[in-house]
Amino acid sequence: MQRELYEVEKDRFDLKDSSLYHLQGTWPKDHKPEAVLDGEKLPAAISAQERVSALERFKDLDLVNGERVQMEIKLPDLEGKKKLVVYAVKGGKRIQWFAVSAAQLYRKQGKPQYFIESIEVESAEKICRVRGWAAFNRPLTIRLEDRSRKEIPCEITRLKRVDVQNQYQETEIDEKSGFFFEFHYDNVKEFYIVFEAGNVRTLRLVHLQPQKRLAEKAAVYFRKGSRYMKLHGAAALTGKVFGKVMNRKNRPVDYSKWIVKHLPDKAELAEERKTKFSWNPKFSIVIPLYKTPEKYLQQLVDSIEAQTYGNWELCLSDGSGVDSPLTDYLAGLEKSDERIRVIRNDQALQIAENTNAAMEAATGDFIVFADHDDEMTSDALFQCVKALNENPEIEVLYSDEDKMSMDGHKFFQPHFKPDFNIDLLCTVNYICHLFVVKKEIVDQIGMLKKEFDGAQDYDFVFRCVEAAGREKIHHIPRILYHWRCHEDSTAENPESKMYAFDAGARAIKAHYDRIGVPVEIEKGEYLGLYRTKFLWEEKPLISIIIPNKDHIDDLKRCIDSIEEKATYRNYEYVIVENNSTEDETFAYYKELEASNPKAHVVYWDGIFNYSAINNFGASHAKGEYLLLLNNDTEIISPDCLEQLLGYCMRPDVGAVGARLYYEDDTVQHAGVVIGFGGIAGHCFVQQKRDATGYCHRIICAQDYSAVTAACMMVKREAFDKVHGLSEEFQVAFNDIDFCLRLGKAGYLVVYNPYAELYHYESKSRGLEDTPEKVARFNREIASFEKHWPEILRDGDPYYNPNLTLESQDFSLKRI
Repeated sequence: MQRELYEVEKDRFDLKDSSLYHLQGTWPKDHKPEAVLDGEKLPAAISAQERVSALERFKDLDLVNGERVQMEIKLPDLEGKKKLVVYAVKGGKRIQWFAVSAAQLYRKQGKPQYFIESIEVESAEKICRVRGWAAFNRPLTIRLEDRSRKEIPCEITRLKRVDVQNQYQETEIDEKSGFFFEFHYDNVKEFYIVFEAGNVRTLRLVHLQPQKRLAEKAAVYFRKGSRYMKLHGAAALTGKVFGKVMNRKNRPVDYSKWIVKHLPDKAELAEERKTKFSWNPKFSIVIPLYKTPEKYLQQLVDSIEAQTYGNWELCLSDGSGVDSPLTDYLAGLEKSDERIRVIRNDQALQIAENTNAAMEAATGDFIVFADHDDEMTSDALFQCVKALNENPEIEVLYSDEDKMSMDGHKFFQPHFKPDFNIDLLCTVNYICHLFVVKKEIVDQIGMLKKEFDGAQDYDFVFRCVEAAGREKIHHIPRILYHWRCHEDSTAENPESKMYAFDAGARAIKAHYDRIGVPVEIEKGEYLGLYRTKFLWEEKPLISIIIPNKDHIDDLKRCIDSIEEKATYRNYEYVIVENNSTEDETFAYYKELEASNPKAHVVYWDGIFNYSAINNFGASHAKGEYLLLLNNDTEIISPDCLEQLLGYCMRPDVGAVGARLYYEDDTVQHAGVVIGFGGIAGHCFVQQKRDATGYCHRIICAQDYSAVTAACMMVKREAFDKVHGLSEEFQVAFNDIDFCLRLGKAGYLVVYNPYAELYHYESKSRGLEDTPEKVARFNREIASFEKHWPEILRDGDPYYNPNLTLESQDFSLKRI
């Protein structure tokens, strides 16, 4: 039998009536509550928890015999009282659910309330980060104090928390009830977080000493363990502890151990050296030098000479000038291997012209680019020639890469990249190394341009991929390149080369200019990231298609957010009424159509079929662009429609998705990967709103195989070309199937993180909790597998096979 821990997870006093005590948590099903204060039974009302956060939903997957509840207890005067105990009662048997001293309750009653969600302490860096929320019925200030009650200067960021507002239904609280701060401490061992409203205040002590923090954790585990043992016995507790210790599934993978297992060993390298290919192209490795430390250059040369594929030449251009410190060393290199060629220059050269000098000397079929102090893995060229023999049409190749310590012994921060992704490339130069291009492409587009020095490779990559076309660009999902990090390298210290980021913005703008798309390029949230703002002159009509069944509070919030916030005004609403039963719903429709000329209600009389309902709505839409939108969404960014439309108006784009949040400000959608959960799943689910994800992917505009139709803008022409959503998928996977069919038709599907909305979940449809619904869901899984076996077998091209499908955070696949 499933052994579960039923516990109170949140408790608080009512902010309007301080005699009401609210509890939330997990509760054994079919049990009645009994609240007892010093032997006296108190009134206690229990009900299903109305609003459940994304994290709670995730935890509830393991909840079989329990349910999530909220309880309200009416307390008498607490003076002189000792203890409140709450029991779950069934058939004469009582289980203690919760206990608290009356003194603790008395201290909380009528005071500001708070909840600490996370405390992170980095002892080495002396940094403490705290995140949580606080609420009261009067304006609330938050500050830090030391043990002597002296205020500690610290910037505290206040955050909007819709979920906390929803929790306090009895009164209005500040919408910015969330808070976050980063405290840089020195000799402080502990501090207080002070929540204050006038002369009323609550304190929370935070320990910074490792032993004190460990003791706090131990106390929490002891309390949980004691309660679990009371419920299920000592044997069950022992089994649970053993399972926790043995379960390594959720532990992060150590990359330093992972890479050792994934680099070829001596036997594999020996086999590679024996391999015979039908085509043996020559690779010209071009490297610009500028007063390069000899030991690093020698390590690079050693890594090239260790290649298991031998048809290469190394072209070294020394741009150090007439008094180069490398002269003698390079002369010795040239003599040591006839495949090494040195180009000497009489004057110091900038990076572009220095690289060009090496390229001019190249005689190979393909040009390989590397920096003067990095290293290639021994199988780098072998993997390239293997790919070329498998597909001789390839004209551009690139690989995954990682970073390497100065001594060359530590490997870290791997960058596992997607297959070619033009919109990610327009956000960040994700291709970097290893980069290989056919010599014929170079002859066609020209060499590096010195006006882009600092981002000359970025501009060059754009021109190469434009000339090759996406069908002839190949990604090798293996670490073939180690990028050495030192203080002056943009790899670890971006601020050291600010000019490079300015040049990067110009490189992206030049790309768009060449393909005839009007844009403005802005720097992103971090150096090296960029945002594209499209400058289309046309302002086409957007048809916002919203299926709806009752729940007019959701629909009204959705429409009101657009009416009040959206800065783009050329749109219409097509509300698809779907079998509502409440009179208030139809009254709202009538009022909406009378008051808003943009709104039209159309009536769907069939059974619930999400695809058919949206197709029906599209048949009544007048716009060139369709916005499929759930009724339980709320736009956040005023330029949300422009953000979606900007990408969607590009000729190569079929659909655009948004960044969606749950009401507790965690990520609900940041793109879709085929393979998550066995079929498909959203990326970075439950990551905090300010998180940026693996390689900043949450905040990067990029192409994906699919995006959710909870908010998806579609070009009408593309929608019609693929005949809309497939009605074979009544509830599940219809948006995924639709996006894959757009991709098959030649369109890109783009995720734009700057179109932001809340998504409050599909309350109107309910769960897949009946035999009929489960059977339908299983049929739709089978249909999806039948239609898309290749991508399920081969993997999502916009993901990476080295990353796990067991979670949605882009973490490493287990060894």
